[in-house]
Amino acid sequence: MDCRDSALFSGVDEASCENMLRCFSAYEQRFTSGQTILTCGQQQDMIGVLLSGSAALLRLHPDGNSTVLESLEEGSVFGEELAFTGFRDGSALIECREDCRVVFMRYDQITKRCENACACHSQVVTNLFQLLSKKSLHLSRRVEVLACRSIREKLLCFFEQLADEHGSRTFPLPFSLSALADYISADRSAMMREMRKMREEGLICTEGRSVTLR
Repeated sequence: MDCRDSALFSGVDEASCENMLRCFSAYEQRFTSGQTILTCGQQQDMIGVLLSGSAALLRLHPDGNSTVLESLEEGSVFGEELAFTGFRDGSALIECREDCRVVFMRYDQITKRCENACACHSQVVTNLFQLLSKKSLHLSRRVEVLACRSIREKLLCFFEQLADEHGSRTFPLPFSLSALADYISADRSAMMREMRKMREEGLICTEGRSVTLR
């Protein structure tokens, strides 16, 4: 994948994109599975675009546990949630899940007023705030899921959200079952047992990553 294919540069032509990458002091870096890509309090002035692989935004808790706030796939933009929110130092990080390539760029160069008042720069700023808006909605839906008490309630809440999003009672899971367990903050084995019970009771039907709500 090329950085220009990211939603951050949607609506920007190739030549303008190349110029802005230089203006934003962009550089590429590679990471291996399990490696920390970005930590709150370090490189907090940077925004990253995931060119390949996968990663996750983790919230770290004082007891040593962590919660997956967001799963990141190819094309995802990250770091703006650290740059624009009040996470304290070390309380959140981006962790590489599968070997990945990342392009970093300075967010202050993106958000500052463009001296040339170019339309393409304004488009990137618009794209950035649209991404922030979408992530805000995503996190509010996540809170709704986590507010449910039981694993079954969490699964049904999340599945109903996906059904509404796709306009169908049959929909694909957006990530693996392991990632789903992280998303609803549940033990994977316990979640799999609950999903089996839900299938046996006729509440859901699954085929691969496809789920149907009955």
